[in-house]
Amino acid sequence: MIIATTIEDVRCAVRAWKQEGLTVGLVPTMGYLHEGHASLVDAAVASCDRVVTSDFVNPTQFAPGEDLESYPRDFDHDCALLEEHGCDLVFYPSVDEMYPDGGGTTDTYVEILNNMPKQLCGKTRPIHFRGVCTVVSKLFNIVTPDKAFFGQKDAQQLAVIRKMVRDLLYGIEIVGCPIVREADGLAKSSRNTYLNPEERKAALVLSQAVRLGESMVAEGEANADEVVRAMTELIQAEPLARIDYVEAVDGVTMENVSVVKAPTLFAMAVYIGTTRLIDNFSVEA
Repeated sequence: MIIATTIEDVRCAVRAWKQEGLTVGLVPTMGYLHEGHASLVDAAVASCDRVVTSDFVNPTQFAPGEDLESYPRDFDHDCALLEEHGCDLVFYPSVDEMYPDGGGTTDTYVEILNNMPKQLCGKTRPIHFRGVCTVVSKLFNIVTPDKAFFGQKDAQQLAVIRKMVRDLLYGIEIVGCPIVREADGLAKSSRNTYLNPEERKAALVLSQAVRLGESMVAEGEANADEVVRAMTELIQAEPLARIDYVEAVDGVTMENVSVVKAPTLFAMAVYIGTTRLIDNFSVEA
């Protein structure tokens, strides 16, 4: 597996692969990889000739006071996991490599100007998706992948990236991959490492709310507000949980909906202690 720290090294490797007629898949990550990330790499390996994984904690998607500095990092572990799952190249740039103006800032951003990035997570993290779109756009320009793979746990991010790709005519296939969960149901997340044992147990309320919502929909509940109400009440019964949001939205536009029909997304963000976790489920056709 190639470890590339510069943009030119990545472009050189990809150029050689494409001259051989090989397809290239990209898995963008912020490192501290777990089985959820591994499933994205597996999906990329299964459908592309070569796979690039980026390992970069992107400063422009963190607001002041968020966990940029404390965000977990373990590059040696990441490399071992990526090699085991068949990744061909890991791109591990410095902040200055990705933001050459210095200081992890830029004068040029990629931003969706409709309400999509202002919903759900965007209500309390207003600069988040501008940073996501900017760094993903940079990665697309560097790697020029045929396909890019994102987890459905970050459902709003996935929708935002899909719109960006459509609007900017990237010609890249965006592949959404299923949520990977622990044996007890907790969605895999790098931030799970922040939880102490008591909080880890309390965090199961998110997946319990998902299961409750899924069962209500499966039993024919068509009132999205009723599903949200039941999920909210379940979460509120956990003393260590503090709700950021529980909402039902259109899975493409992120606008609120009141009737359950495809593609409704039920999404939540919940603080367990000081750790903010997200989870969701979708209603498909």
